[in-house]
Amino acid sequence: MSLYVVIVSRYNNQWLYVKHRDRSTWEIPGGHIEAGESPDDAAKRELMEESTADQFTLVPISDYSVTREGTKSYGWLYYAEIEHLKLNFDYEIECFKCFDTLPEALTYPEIQPHLWAYVTEQLKIVESN
Repeated sequence: MSLYVVIVSRYNNQWLYVKHRDRSTWEIPGGHIEAGESPDDAAKRELMEESTADQFTLVPISDYSVTREGTKSYGWLYYAEIEHLKLNFDYEIECFKCFDTLPEALTYPEIQPHLWAYVTEQLKIVESN
């Protein structure tokens, strides 16, 4: 069973997406939860590794599941407001880019738009209260 975290992130009032070294598409920061790691710890680690964020606020949004090719995976969705980036990419991510909305070329176009839309809707609810 796959367990992972996805962190929809904003930096300077724009949505931050990352580009893996082996792909030409954009993706929301995230990754697999390692053995013995909590979802919160995995989200912090993945956000730091993939975006180089070293100052951020992390908010859990929800858990969810995805079935692809008959296999169910489970994920934890987070929102991060990033205050500072180190800009030294030491892991599998080549770079990041900030967008006003979803970029067209997504690595996982069947799920990332749904996750982004859910987080933005939750933020609207919180901001209206």
